Amino acid sequence: MSDKVITRITPSGKRTVLGTVLPLDTPFLVQMFPVYACNFQCGYCLHALPREQHGYIADKSFMDMDLYRQCIDDMLHFKNRLKMLRFAGIGEPLLHKHIADMVAFAKTKNVAESVEIVTNGALLTDKLSLELIQAGLDKLRISVQGISAEKYKVVSHVTIDMDEFINKLRFFYQNRGNTKIYIKIIDCALSDKNEELQFFKMFEAVCDSIAIEHLTPTVKGIDYTNLSGGKALAVTQSGNPLIETSICPQPFYMMQINPDGAVVPCCSMAYPVVFRERNMMIPEIWNSEAFLEFRRQLLDGTENVGGVCASCSLYKYGLFPEDRLEPYVEQLKKLISKK
Repeated sequence: MSDKVITRITPSGKRTVLGTVLPLDTPFLVQMFPVYACNFQCGYCLHALPREQHGYIADKSFMDMDLYRQCIDDMLHFKNRLKMLRFAGIGEPLLHKHIADMVAFAKTKNVAESVEIVTNGALLTDKLSLELIQAGLDKLRISVQGISAEKYKVVSHVTIDMDEFINKLRFFYQNRGNTKIYIKIIDCALSDKNEELQFFKMFEAVCDSIAIEHLTPTVKGIDYTNLSGGKALAVTQSGNPLIETSICPQPFYMMQINPDGAVVPCCSMAYPVVFRERNMMIPEIWNSEAFLEFRRQLLDGTENVGGVCASCSLYKYGLFPEDRLEPYVEQLKKLISKK
């Protein structure tokens, strides 16, 4: 197996043992959600459902550049740099016509150790690729939806020219400079071991790292049993065994900023709480009493926070052993109460 293939770890490598460094004055990760729209309708994603079944996501589809710049400027007031600024969310970031400018602004401000984009890659052009590379993008994470045009039609309900798509990726890779490319595919888009091998054969030459990720049942209203072909969904997205836990770690190390400027404490498809303090800077929201109280409640288990958290499975399928907070609960309750 190629040394480009990664299994059971994040694309960023080894994680910090979260409980030993909390509470954080600065989140490790801020997820910028720049576009609430997608050019794909992947069967496992919220966009597979009619819009009226999404619930509240955001009041706007595209983030304004003025709002974005203000958010980045706000983040300069954190005590430390972010470990990562990630453009992702329930949508396709490359739909934003200013996505390269967004990357360039964040890099110019030196707001994060790594600036990354999660994308399906279909909207890449040679021009956009060069703009993203020149902007200083640290990592491009590309979600592949099949190894054939036929599979793309089934999984994502789009028509794609596979040769053209791979040529786009090859152009980016050949001109990538310091930008790293991570390519992944979800296991339900591959029919058997032969297709897994074909996936690696097709894409290893146009990336720095590559992985097969696993289907996770994270959206209510989608029949994941059917999507998995009846296979038990018994491992995390990265392929690790599921860990017994009742504490979601996400609000302790990350926050998400939506296209309308609302701040939410996780990357769930439904929000347990929405912070809309327009007169507060992003660091003030992160360290606000409201956010701290939400974390305190979580330490008693997601079932005590409310219906959204009690019924959420996303955090369990994204969990790593380093994220588990149960051994640190009493210590954290004391520390957070003192902030």
